[in-house]
Amino acid sequence: MIEVKDLHKSFDGKEVLKGISTVFEDGKTNLIIGQSGSGKTVLMKNLVGLFEPTSGQILYDQRDFVKLSKNEKVRMRREMGMIFQSAALFDSLTVLENVMFPLDMFSSMTLRERTKRAMDCLDRVNLVGAEQKFPGEISGGMQKRVAIARAIALNPKYLFCDEPNSGLDPKTSLVIDDLLHSITREFNMTTIINTHDMNSVMGIGENIVFIYEGHKEWQGASSEIMNSDNKRLTDFIFASDLLKEMRAAVTATPKGSQR
Repeated sequence: MIEVKDLHKSFDGKEVLKGISTVFEDGKTNLIIGQSGSGKTVLMKNLVGLFEPTSGQILYDQRDFVKLSKNEKVRMRREMGMIFQSAALFDSLTVLENVMFPLDMFSSMTLRERTKRAMDCLDRVNLVGAEQKFPGEISGGMQKRVAIARAIALNPKYLFCDEPNSGLDPKTSLVIDDLLHSITREFNMTTIINTHDMNSVMGIGENIVFIYEGHKEWQGASSEIMNSDNKRLTDFIFASDLLKEMRAAVTATPKGSQR
């Protein structure tokens, strides 16, 4: 579990995060959503230590990440997996070598053990048979699955995903969502996903944090969104006329009615 308490972040006197307090839960897909410029990316970067908060606490299972020493933060980051928006694979390495990279860097396993672990991760994301291919030889969806396999290679407690469905078609996006959701449950990880994808929000949004102009505007599950009376949230989620009509039709249907 990751708990954020009264988190503030300013750049050159301009406050971007304004006292955010929230909890990201174990074994659930926790989503951060919001308009561009709302502060959700800054929040994510504070969580992983790329930015230093102006004030506030970030507690990883009661450990205050902000107060850890530099060496302690390095050790802590070994408990984190990261999936980048562009997959960020090494073009000159094979799929297998990409997944083995964090094991080569941070584990004391033998080569045989590292290879087996990497192959187990590729098996988990249904990519056995592609291990000797290079990133340029596989599809965008497969690249994202390689990135997921690499992110879980060190068996992290915490998994951070920055727009994991960016650039993917809707069908492939659903595959990635289902994979992230099932892996989160399987390993009981604290998974945090920064996303604009409304299919992800409605499909795997077990704990959603909606950021608006630097503060937490709303928090809840996808099942609560349809009946929310938070206008900023509904304006964001149901931005198109079609979605607004769909929401109006659902909320107008009496409970227990049949068609």
